[in-house]
Amino acid sequence: MPTSQKTRRVLITGASGTLGFNILQQLMEQPNIHITAPIRTMRPALQKIAHRVEFIEHELSDSIHTAQIFERARPDVILHCAASGLRPPKGTWFDLMSFNVESTMRLFQMNCRFDHDSHFIYISTGLVYRPQGRPLVESDPIETLHPYGASKAATDSMLQAAAAEFGRSLTILRPFAFTGPHDGGGRLFPEILKAAAEKRVLPLTDGKQVRDFCSVQDIARAAVLCVKRKPAQLIEKFNLGSGKQIPLRQLIEQVLSELSLHADLDFGKIARNPLEPAHLVADISHAHDILNWEPRIPLAEAVWGLAQEIAPQLHLSRPESHA
Repeated sequence: MPTSQKTRRVLITGASGTLGFNILQQLMEQPNIHITAPIRTMRPALQKIAHRVEFIEHELSDSIHTAQIFERARPDVILHCAASGLRPPKGTWFDLMSFNVESTMRLFQMNCRFDHDSHFIYISTGLVYRPQGRPLVESDPIETLHPYGASKAATDSMLQAAAAEFGRSLTILRPFAFTGPHDGGGRLFPEILKAAAEKRVLPLTDGKQVRDFCSVQDIARAAVLCVKRKPAQLIEKFNLGSGKQIPLRQLIEQVLSELSLHADLDFGKIARNPLEPAHLVADISHAHDILNWEPRIPLAEAVWGLAQEIAPQLHLSRPESHA
């Protein structure tokens, strides 16, 4: 559905994170959108775009200030990307649950106080699902013992109940694994690039787990599509990923080959986390049918873009398909 000429007011949380920052960059390119972004601290990457975004220093656990921000921003769309548990600093198990569940529900509660019908978009995760050993669809059961996945699953379920109770538009996006520009915090591909740049051995698991990796720019593009459209139903859910299943070791070696990059990786040195699923792959047909979305950027291209930021000394050539 085409975007209205009226300026849409978007409130986005988690703008300093990997996905939030990429969404923010794409939102800035859209016409007729005013962006308000509560942040904990003004980091250099955000400072560069401060003339395009209304940044407000804020802690989401502060309910009074959250209410004040809502009164000030009066958002048409709330895009909630903020979460704890994937990037440092990582708190305790209970801190994780408290932030991811309570701060999100507080934000949704503020949303319900407004008379106009604002659209709440929640960034969940593919880790919410009960393992099925096949590509996962949006109707699969939500059940996991993974700490981060459990915190998001609880919120995911509670938001749906609240949206039904109060009649508020809710879109839940469940991205699977992704990487690209602005990735970091001890995640897989940033660590591989740093190890290669420092010429050190990087211990990894055996890499036999089956994964679905996507470019963060593609995930961000799906979120922007949701910001621009009017939801067709009160509650919508979309899996976001590459839709391709491949053992993690094979995927890593394939990316390194496409980049002509040598990294000394010690597969099998680290035991796999027993709480992580052995098979985590998205069925993205629903996002394709409803959002007209599918991934466009090859994973090697995404990793190359990340390398330009965090390991330029590697002097990687852009993958041939995009050279």
